[in-house]
Amino acid sequence: MLDDADRDASTPGPDPVDREGRPSPIDVHVGSRIRLRRTLLGMSQERLGDQLGLTFQQVQKYERGVNRVGASRLFDLARVLDVPISFFFDDMPDGLAGHAARRSAGATATPESIADDTMTRRETLELVRAYYRIADPSQRKRLFELVKAMARVEG
Repeated sequence: MLDDADRDASTPGPDPVDREGRPSPIDVHVGSRIRLRRTLLGMSQERLGDQLGLTFQQVQKYERGVNRVGASRLFDLARVLDVPISFFFDDMPDGLAGHAARRSAGATATPESIADDTMTRRETLELVRAYYRIADPSQRKRLFELVKAMARVEG
């Protein structure tokens, strides 16, 4: 019999959560990457759901890490969002990859560090989208240099 740490999306059983009812940090990370790419493309949850044959509520659950994304769904997401599958695992915080082994040994990990990641904030995503809407590369470069200079002054 498999315990929760060994279950995959096709194995019947409870949702992939830890003993305190929190989603797996890996599922939260994958979900945050789905949200990042969807937002960068200017795509709504409803539109993504339509392209995948899902409701926007299911997309929300994937993005929050509440529901685990199975292999075939991850393949579909990569195709629709036009990214390699590895994109969903990029920038995974150090030590998170060993989370499943730690969890099966009784250790708990929290997804708070992922939720606090600057790259998953709506403000960051909107800023990046607006930045790339600037058609003139020289203007974009000047804005980039200005922001870096402002950060140095305040830092």
